[in-house]
Amino acid sequence: MFLKNYKLLLHLYILAAAAFVIHKGVFLLLKVNDENFHYSLELLYVIFLIFSTLILAVILKFRKDKFDSIGMIFMAGTFLKIFMLYAFLKPILSDKIYNVSIEKNNFFITFILFLLFETVLTARLLNEKR
Repeated sequence: MFLKNYKLLLHLYILAAAAFVIHKGVFLLLKVNDENFHYSLELLYVIFLIFSTLILAVILKFRKDKFDSIGMIFMAGTFLKIFMLYAFLKPILSDKIYNVSIEKNNFFITFILFLLFETVLTARLLNEKR
């Protein structure tokens, strides 16, 4: 029963782990030096995973009572996540080091990946009811 209720979060963790392995593999393959980055790849994935878990946990909590509002809850959670993540992005944007463009791209790729994961999993949850 527990696994059935939180299968969505399990799928999120599997997708995040697979994306992390691929992302880290690309960094190793292209020999990207991430020592001067503000946030390591591991830390970025943990931060985004925490925010995504919170959004999906809230959606799961309101799934039975307010099923018609899941889309709005998802949009509100994503909106709040963007504002909170801006605090993490601000040091990267204001820095003038050489590899800052790689770090910006890394941040936005990770953001887009987790937004895609959340969107697909929320859409799957909405289609489950039909």
